[in-house]
Amino acid sequence: MNARKEPEPAGSDAPARPPLVRELLLVAGLFLVYKLGRQPATGHTGRAYRNGHDVWDLERALRLPGEGAVQSRLLHDDTLAHLANTYYAAVHFPATAAFLIWLHLRRPAHYVWARRVLAAVTTAALVLHLAYPLAPPRLLTATGLVDTARLYGPSVYGPPGTDELSNQFAAMPSLHFGWALMVAVGLIVVSRTRWRWLWLLHPMVTLLVIVGTANHFWLDALVAAALLGLALAVLRRPRPATTGTSRIRARHVPAGDRALVGAGR
Repeated sequence: MNARKEPEPAGSDAPARPPLVRELLLVAGLFLVYKLGRQPATGHTGRAYRNGHDVWDLERALRLPGEGAVQSRLLHDDTLAHLANTYYAAVHFPATAAFLIWLHLRRPAHYVWARRVLAAVTTAALVLHLAYPLAPPRLLTATGLVDTARLYGPSVYGPPGTDELSNQFAAMPSLHFGWALMVAVGLIVVSRTRWRWLWLLHPMVTLLVIVGTANHFWLDALVAAALLGLALAVLRRPRPATTGTSRIRARHVPAGDRALVGAGR
């Protein structure tokens, strides 16, 4: 009854890192399902254009700032427009992948949480893309906006009628913004430096880019932020684990002393 147990090694309660190969296959599979799953929405072209005009009219009714105010800044400088197009084309997936890889290597518990949140947001986005096909503002003549990628390059899309690699009528919600915001939130959560809030520059720049290039409406980003907020509320982030050393020390403190320590807090 009085036999003493061997102390647990420090850090024994650290979460196990998920197998890398399994996670790579899982994330790749989820991405493939998403890419293939939203293809059926490409056939609803007329509905997508009607929805685009409805969103444009709704934004005007809500007195949201016009997307043209952002695009006009890009059109004043060819280099700036090209940089915005490059950011849209080249940063979205690599930044999210780097975020997940870093979490997997350095913060395994937070990696699982972040992967689940991103999967939940992406799944909800897929449902909305199928239920509400939406043409981006660059395809609507009523907006007066131009396709900056077509004018200044680089472009990730072909002509809407012949582009079989992507669904250009899946503008709402904007996963460009939703994923960028999750990257910033995740890095702020796991960081302790006072400079961690600078990670918010990523979603802020992304927002200006997706609107300025006329790939998304303001409301596309607002809906993505709402979906992310809901996912974060449901999928709570992991709490900091108590180290094995702390538990060993706690077991060797008499019960009376523990009460005094707790009373002094």
